[in-house]
Amino acid sequence: MKDQEANLHGPDGSPMAGRSLAGRDRIAALIPHQGRMCLWDEVLDWDAGTIRLRSRGHRDPAHPLRSHGRLRAVHLCEYGAQAMAVHGGLRASEGGTAARPGLLVALRDVRLHVGRVDDLAGEIECEAQVLVESDSSQQYAFRISHAGTLLAEGRAAVILQPPVVTRPDRESSGPL
Repeated sequence: MKDQEANLHGPDGSPMAGRSLAGRDRIAALIPHQGRMCLWDEVLDWDAGTIRLRSRGHRDPAHPLRSHGRLRAVHLCEYGAQAMAVHGGLRASEGGTAARPGLLVALRDVRLHVGRVDDLAGEIECEAQVLVESDSSQQYAFRISHAGTLLAEGRAAVILQPPVVTRPDRESSGPL
């Protein structure tokens, strides 16, 4: 199944401006996944509602999600979830804060269009878009493609950890 050329527009319908691009080191600083479990190599574009990323690691024989020498398409759901985390980290850092950690709680309408991805030459790309968000949760749609061919798509939901509340130090205050 061929993917349509990426039509990347922000929530207001305007083309994505890409306020800041990020390489692997910056991505790793934004998310809890480190080393080879940090699956994305670069941010191609992003705005408040959408992010587009690229990775080359799916062919790595030492990929941490490989089993029996193969990287199965179901693992593209982790790529989609990490796209959400990178996007949240970029948005938070733009506001001068760190992203709150989240817990992946649901995958919906996942469609895998291939069985495996370790045999694909070149890069894979992901576009993820915020669908719904609140102070305590987020839901994104994600689409992962290779050379214009759609590999996987779906929705992912995350519950965010409560914000840490700090109080100024006071001599009379006890433990919170």
